[in-house]
Amino acid sequence: MFDKLFAAQQKAEEVKKRLDTISVFGEVENGAIKITATANKSITGISIDEEFLKNADKEELEELLLTAINKAMASAEQVSAAEMQASAQDMLGGLGGMFGQ
Repeated sequence: MFDKLFAAQQKAEEVKKRLDTISVFGEVENGAIKITATANKSITGISIDEEFLKNADKEELEELLLTAINKAMASAEQVSAAEMQASAQDMLGGLGGMFGQ
């Protein structure tokens, strides 16, 4: 029984490591602001077009950054949920033997 639980814990760690290698993106204003993040919801890059930056005011820039970040985080959440669901199905299949199934 403990072997199965240990295997499930290892599988969860593998998923977490895999999520660190998956990049997701959020962008606004036709790519004028681009956010890159991992599927573990860690922002890894911010890109702002220089021409856009010259013409944007502070409030507009802040609002668009928030929107781009939220888009990246929503994408990360979708990828993370799909990976966790697939992993949970694998783990439940492996734990079935623990309950005589």
